[in-house]
Amino acid sequence: MSEPAPPDRVPADDQRHGRLTARAHPPVASAPTGLMPMTDAHGGPLAMAYAPEPATDGTAYRLVVLLHGAGGSARQGLDLLLPVADAHHLLLVAPQASASSWDLIAGGFGVDVRRIDGLLATVFDGYPVREVTLGGFSDGASYALSLGLANGDLVDAVLAFSPGFAAPPVTHGRPRIFVSHGVDDRVLPIDLCSRRLVPHLHSLGYDVTYEEFPGGHEVSTPVRQSATDWLTTPP
Repeated sequence: MSEPAPPDRVPADDQRHGRLTARAHPPVASAPTGLMPMTDAHGGPLAMAYAPEPATDGTAYRLVVLLHGAGGSARQGLDLLLPVADAHHLLLVAPQASASSWDLIAGGFGVDVRRIDGLLATVFDGYPVREVTLGGFSDGASYALSLGLANGDLVDAVLAFSPGFAAPPVTHGRPRIFVSHGVDDRVLPIDLCSRRLVPHLHSLGYDVTYEEFPGGHEVSTPVRQSATDWLTTPP
């Protein structure tokens, strides 16, 4: 397991450090609601998104970027929180990794950081956003932690379902963190992963909520509910 880097004294704002440049701002265009694909200029798939109907009181969305596991799909990422999106006014965006898993797992931040940054810019242009969360499952959880800790000046919370590691080249800010892991996980064994990772994050001063559950490499309905309650309850 790679360890998080200490806070960087001189901010590194390039993509090889996992830095995201997009920032929320008042929307400049109207955007659709419901389930929708996000594509590049040539129609190639970039992500799946889901936008609930706008709040009647004008409350902005919490944006949650959801990252699938190795060999997974954008739709699998979206499904992590799709059942609770309407009830909690969550704007969901689930990128498709450029390869079978995320660039950091293959050797370093790069193409997927650029893809996520571009998706964020598109979303910020179309929707009012008040908070940004990164979340994911398995390799996606490891990536969410690594990218989230590198961008705590943008990301206020990270959801990590069954992560393997966290390896941000630099860290910024102190996002709060939710980690869950099945005690019978045979893909990413809990003793080698979350039971080592969570204490280390605590030692670095992060606010981490940790939940172990009876089960394997999965996100169960009770775990999803615990994560959603945590995410939507003010700290």
